[in-house]
Amino acid sequence: MSTNYTALAAEHTKLGASFTDFGGWQMPLKYSSELAEHHAVRTSAGIFDLSHMGEIWVSGPDAAAFMDYALVGRISAMAVGKAKYSLICGADGGIIDDLITYRRPADADGKDRFLVVPNAGNARVVGVELAARAAGFDVVVEDASAATSLIAVQGPAAERILLRLVPASGHHLVTELKYYAAVEVPVLAGATEQRLLLARTGYTGEDGFEIFIPNDHAASLWRALLASADDGELVPAGLACRDSLRLEAGMPLYGNELSRDVDPFTAGLGGVVALSKAADFVGKAALTAAKETGAGTTTGRRLVGLRGMGRRTGREHYRVLHGGAAVGEITSGQPSPTLKYPIAMAYVDVGCARPGTALDVDVRGRPEPFEVVELPFYHRTK
Repeated sequence: MSTNYTALAAEHTKLGASFTDFGGWQMPLKYSSELAEHHAVRTSAGIFDLSHMGEIWVSGPDAAAFMDYALVGRISAMAVGKAKYSLICGADGGIIDDLITYRRPADADGKDRFLVVPNAGNARVVGVELAARAAGFDVVVEDASAATSLIAVQGPAAERILLRLVPASGHHLVTELKYYAAVEVPVLAGATEQRLLLARTGYTGEDGFEIFIPNDHAASLWRALLASADDGELVPAGLACRDSLRLEAGMPLYGNELSRDVDPFTAGLGGVVALSKAADFVGKAALTAAKETGAGTTTGRRLVGLRGMGRRTGREHYRVLHGGAAVGEITSGQPSPTLKYPIAMAYVDVGCARPGTALDVDVRGRPEPFEVVELPFYHRTK
């Protein structure tokens, strides 16, 4: 696999980032302390480079019907300006990727437009899959990932920081933007004012924004955001704290909680599957069968949250035990910096998935007590 660098790689190097490979991209793991970066996002704000994510545009007269066929959700029902979390599944119901789709205003010819944002390691796969599924539909699938950067500002101070780069006439576009929605906003990136696509979504459990920007202007926006913040108000944040933040927020990570071997019902994502869609979609038959099984899954297991009752932490691939017998496996686990106790997500036998169930985790040969809890672990206060 070739190594890719985002348009912001030089900025990260200047800031002293430690890099790691993620989905074929060299990405900042941390800049100083992942713990400090985690707390900054929870208490003020962090700035993330998400340019390794994909951006795929789907447009044309049949775009809405095509999206309903290609993804498991009812994308055609989305209002313009809204966003929707969904899945692209194989014919067998296995999850190819989880992604966010934004419905944008129609073009000058009245053709519908959608922006699909897949995960970094799956961007090419999703692009190829969408192109293949477009046969028979009057749509154009355009992969703009290579030309697009994505910068996120996440945390309680995100809105006030962003407003400093938006002319006063555009402040209402930011302050009135709802969760899981997007709008074009005038933004000052260096000496240049541009209209950029601003989304209010996120992967941290906090309020925050993602800004889509052409690669050539990404560095100037990154610097402008940092320069606009007061000392310590906005902290560059890497993948390490992004992982601890999303785990506290109970958000699955592809490759850990989600894979081709897992169906949406097993992963606790049955709510995003619109089996009631009148038209067919890829994976509908398999997913209908999965829902009709007694457990509602194809694997006999279900994704749950686990809270550690002691101090030792369960990590990825550690066995989950009930009465000494293996009943599951941890997919993600670490100490929670915010909650101050160990947390994990795990697939466990359906009979052990009820909240309140006492389980053990095999931590290097010693059973450690955990309890099944509702996800997410962390809820922001406002």
